[in-house]
Amino acid sequence: MRSGAEGTGCFPTGRHYPGIAHLLRVVADGVAEEFAADLPVTDLVLACLDTETTGTTAKEDRIVEVGIVLWRAGEITGRHSWLINPERQIPQGAIDVHGISNEDVADKPVFADVCDEILAALEGAVPVAYNADFDRGFVLAELDRLPPATRATPPAVRAKVDWIDPLVWARELQRAEKSKALGEVAARLGIKIAQAHRATDDAEATVKVLAKFFGDSRLPTAYGAFMQEQRRLAREQAEQRKHWR
Repeated sequence: MRSGAEGTGCFPTGRHYPGIAHLLRVVADGVAEEFAADLPVTDLVLACLDTETTGTTAKEDRIVEVGIVLWRAGEITGRHSWLINPERQIPQGAIDVHGISNEDVADKPVFADVCDEILAALEGAVPVAYNADFDRGFVLAELDRLPPATRATPPAVRAKVDWIDPLVWARELQRAEKSKALGEVAARLGIKIAQAHRATDDAEATVKVLAKFFGDSRLPTAYGAFMQEQRRLAREQAEQRKHWR
């Protein structure tokens, strides 16, 4: 980690934002309007979402499972899970990862039939996902396939709201470790995943990893500051990855 001028680590926003907390309502980008930017991030209502899919390309592949775990003030307050008929065959390579077969989803509803339930579960909460671009991309792609309709617009589906992504923080806080896969990060934190690569279990492990990270004194404590620092770290990490190719 880089040290700042005062030797306090690489999280400058954690040091500077408390002095201007009253300005965060105006200047903090990426925050959900339901929550004040100066609210402690540990007080947020979180909806941690995970998807299992037919492949890795959101515009071409489809969701076969959605899991959402709700969290607030250190406690899991709800769990939701949907198996979804992707309206196509699940390739064997995908089955080998998550174990969901074509027979498992043959009689399940299609995404359009459970869309409103999923959006309702996400309502009034800050969205969270491990490697958030992946899950966000799949959810938005599924919504784009549906005909125009009046639907709930929870923070998770608003363009200007950032998802909390524990992977960004894992890359920083566990940067000396080779693997940043959810299972490896969770194991290092003493968190067990009941059934890896199943949506609800992965979502629960993700929110538990995030809760562990919240306990690190180097992280900004205010929601707005937390999201600004996540943005900064994500940009820095993206630049670093360019040099790996």
